[in-house]
Amino acid sequence: MKRTTLSLFGAVAALAAATGLAVVAAPAGSTGTTPAKTSSRLPVQRSAALCPAPTSSDVGETVYTAFTPQTAGTSGRKATADLVAAAPGKKDDALTDAAKDAGKDAGKGGAKKDGKDGKGKSDAKGATAPGTSVLAPKEPGRPATATTGRSDAPALIGAAEGALAPGWTVQQSTVVSAGSGRGLHGLTCTAPDTSFWFPGVSTAKGRQDYVHLTNPDSTAAVVDLELYGKDGRIRTASGEGVTLPPRSTVPVLLATLSDTPVESATLHVAARSGRVGAAVQASDEKLGGDWLPASAEPAADAVLPGIPADVTSVRLIAFAPGTDDADLRLRFAGPSGSITPAGHETLHVKSGMTEAVDLGDVAKGEAGSLLLTAEGAKAPVVAALRVTRGKDDKQETAFIPATAPVERRGTVADNRPKGSALTLVAPGKEAAEVKVTSSAGSEGGTAASKTYTVKAGTTLTVEPPQPSGGKGTYAVTVEKVSGGPVHVSRTLSLPKDGMPMFTVQPVPDDRSTVAVPTAGQDLSMLNR
Repeated sequence: MKRTTLSLFGAVAALAAATGLAVVAAPAGSTGTTPAKTSSRLPVQRSAALCPAPTSSDVGETVYTAFTPQTAGTSGRKATADLVAAAPGKKDDALTDAAKDAGKDAGKGGAKKDGKDGKGKSDAKGATAPGTSVLAPKEPGRPATATTGRSDAPALIGAAEGALAPGWTVQQSTVVSAGSGRGLHGLTCTAPDTSFWFPGVSTAKGRQDYVHLTNPDSTAAVVDLELYGKDGRIRTASGEGVTLPPRSTVPVLLATLSDTPVESATLHVAARSGRVGAAVQASDEKLGGDWLPASAEPAADAVLPGIPADVTSVRLIAFAPGTDDADLRLRFAGPSGSITPAGHETLHVKSGMTEAVDLGDVAKGEAGSLLLTAEGAKAPVVAALRVTRGKDDKQETAFIPATAPVERRGTVADNRPKGSALTLVAPGKEAAEVKVTSSAGSEGGTAASKTYTVKAGTTLTVEPPQPSGGKGTYAVTVEKVSGGPVHVSRTLSLPKDGMPMFTVQPVPDDRSTVAVPTAGQDLSMLNR
């Protein structure tokens, strides 16, 4: 036998001893190879969530809600989760205006936690010091909350491990009672990634849009901000190579990326190195404001669920990031079926350009969803809706991005009694059955569940089942039981002083499990 073969057997024996393998030889009667086994799905062991700085207004109140649904296969795991304050990033010259606005009125108010979740640290100026724990959930199945009224509340970097990781979600809800952007600003805190698409941003007069970039890692990240209007890429130098220091956040005013005002545009956040969390906060002097979540990944078809029945304006913004133009067929899916909006049957989107269209009274008094279906070539698109409720000086705006389907389970936190509505749409030719579970309240109660059937081509809008004896806010989990694709969003309404304050959050799949291949020995490799 050759020396190399002996050495290899020695290495295998050492590996077996080190890792505790009980069998070194192939089983008797085997041919040295084993058939491939189907992979199994196991709960994830770690999740991340990044929350941007909630508001610079001194009349804003923010509630953070963190929740992890109960997940099979996690019993006995150590459960830890924490949201800590990020550091404000270095203020580049191009970002000076954004940084000044984000940091003004420092020192007012103070963070307050519900329960025993916090340490309450602050620096000499009263601001929350980087690394301070703001919210630390303790167990799955029950929401944990924290509140703040600070105008300099920091961005948060969160991580959950063990039993708290699968499906961990954090909601940030801010009520701004006056001024530009007044209204309800709601956002599901994002997982870090390398690419985000935001159709629907604007640099028009009377509108201030900031993209908040958060770096959760211990090394710097470099990001490019690409802005696309109706004529293509808007070229400016200030959005190239934005550096984010480790574990920090930087807000960028989008008006600094455009020499001329742009009514409707698409923002692409692309990380050259590292990974980031990104979200856009839009504030309008007349129409209120909200967070604009990122669109689902570019695809030939798009589903935008959650158009309220009493909507007064619907504006569609779409962008084709590929090399081909996109031709889309538009349908409104209501409670009884899908119709084609009169005068807006199709939409042509040129490659690399943003197309926007006002859909008018597309809802006609019925809550529903907008379906975009590719015609001809399957060119990918990203899309979002700007929806407005109310009239005159009592108008409020929210954004609905294209939303990925719930494949197994999706969760949204911070639901209020009589303030939450789920929108479920089955865009294909097959109905879908889903199970909706409302968790115990943040202050007690018992979870409640109900099963719904969504007919093919329709939108079902329901109030989630109320937790029995529940107090405080609660989370809602949607599980797909059977049938075709189903897309979900949640509308949270908190009317105040005649203002229809509301926000819409997409509920995609929570990716709480991963496919793990079944591994086995194959000692035939020793003879190769």
